[in-house]
This record gives sequence, structure tokens and C-alpha cells, in this order.
Amino acid sequence: MCLAIPGKLVELSNENGLKMGVVDVNGSKTRACLEYVPDIQLGQYTIVHAGFALKIIDEEDAAESLKLWQELIESGAFQPDREPPSPELL
Repeated sequence: MCLAIPGKLVELSNENGLKMGVVDVNGSKTRACLEYVPDIQLGQYTIVHAGFALKIIDEEDAAESLKLWQELIESGAFQPDREPPSPELL
């Protein structure tokens, strides 16, 4: 299963011919390759996975996704001592 997290593009750069940027994911900044979203502009939201921005999303979709992430964290879903959910629940 792949998980992608939404973030807001706060910085643009060009590194070795690649469009790169810094994405703010809930207060944590991470570098991402922007080659898959060449039209992205500062202040827009994107989904980031494994260092790559995969698509541009609107602010409302980003907020909803971050809310769901927070609910998962608060539920303890990412605690290592918990059993994973059964496949029927996924």
C-alpha cells in the first residue's frame, strides 16, 4: 500500500535541470521533485509520495486529507505494538 501526504508548495528551485521544491506538510518541510506537476505554482497544494509531487490538489481536499491523517494518528493506528487491521476493514 502506498501513502501520499498533501502539502503546500512554499519554495521552487531548479536542481540539475529538474524542477524541485519545498513542500510544507503540516508544519514539516520536505524537498520534492516537481517534474510530474510542471504547472504547479507557489501556494498550491500537492500530494507527495517518496519525494515526488504526484498531482496538484485544491486547499479543501488537502485539509480533508490532513484531518483524516490526524484522526488516524490520534486513534493509535501507527503505534508499533498494535496489530494491523484485518483486511476486511481496509
